[in-house]
Amino acid sequence: MEGGATPTPPRKVMVVADPTRESAAALQYALSHGVVEHDTLILLHVENPNAWKNPFSFLKWPTPSTSTTAYAFFSLSSFTEGGGSNGICGGDMDFLEAMRHASEISQPKVQVQVEKVEMEGKEKAAVILHYSTLHSVDIIVIGQKRTLSNAILGQRKNGSLRGLDTAEYLIENSKCTCVAVQKKGQNAGFLLNTKTHKNFWLLA
Repeated sequence: MEGGATPTPPRKVMVVADPTRESAAALQYALSHGVVEHDTLILLHVENPNAWKNPFSFLKWPTPSTSTTAYAFFSLSSFTEGGGSNGICGGDMDFLEAMRHASEISQPKVQVQVEKVEMEGKEKAAVILHYSTLHSVDIIVIGQKRTLSNAILGQRKNGSLRGLDTAEYLIENSKCTCVAVQKKGQNAGFLLNTKTHKNFWLLA
């Protein structure tokens, strides 16, 4: 190898996958900034069987870009139960296939895995931590909807779920790096939170 450079070993990046705008932003960040060739991208959806089905789906796909750093951008729109208004999505779990498809378009040399698990009476954050350890994940990426209440309560670092939202709990208790992502407008970039960086602004 030129210069004797040591190749970076492949990493495992886990994105918490949900049918929400926050999760779409997390995947968008992971595809554009989190994964490189030969990494493994794991889309983990933690299903709550008692939860109301969220009527959101991925409906818009971009015109392919010629940029070498382009990623597959998509948006979420509400649709009536039984199918999207344009017929692209018609089932509860179609958003997972849409996320997989976007990932494969954006990063064709990244291995994409989809996992759907149930909470089984546990907290969502605990389930995510369990599977991140099980898969020896290097980075967890999760979308975060910032509110005043969780911004204040999230400052409590007592190792308990109480007072912390799922993203904050993962940041404080994950053995690997956890990145909480907020998308700030169409082209305004990302607001990131990790254990060592709070409210870090990353331009698009």
